[in-house]
Amino acid sequence: MPQATPSGTVFDGYRPGALAAVLEMYVDYYSRHWCFGQAFETKLAAERAEFLCRADPERDLFLTAWRGDRLAGTITVDVSAGGPEGAHLRWFIVADGARGNGLGTMLIGRALVHCARVGTDSVWLTTFAGLEAARRLFERHGFKLESESAADQWSGSVREQKFVRCEKGRVQG
Repeated sequence: MPQATPSGTVFDGYRPGALAAVLEMYVDYYSRHWCFGQAFETKLAAERAEFLCRADPERDLFLTAWRGDRLAGTITVDVSAGGPEGAHLRWFIVADGARGNGLGTMLIGRALVHCARVGTDSVWLTTFAGLEAARRLFERHGFKLESESAADQWSGSVREQKFVRCEKGRVQG
């Protein structure tokens, strides 16, 4: 059920066109700022589609934020396939025009509340070095850098980072 905020942002899950809007936002940002190309786009499209087909609505979360009919941001919590390390926080992005007004904080906060609700004590994510605003946001929400490597699952010549958050009973947001 969509939920509106005082700022006019509407939080929702999947709606027709959401997958395409998410892909467009990612491809636009990462191609412009990081020169990611076809390998990134096809990997993202395949993984997002696979997640949406298997997601368990009782455990997993696909959260979208809309301003009017435009996607303003999104975040996903993959509990079902997160593995022994806990829930996998995935696909977090805020649109260029929506950054800087707290939407990222609201998305992460809602994702962590969802994790607490489904009983997930540990949450992890992968990202890459250079996304400093996102890193600061993750760290403010209790994530700590666990590792960094030359692995580059995004085919963009970046250094992969893994962040974990394991604070039983503590959810910020």
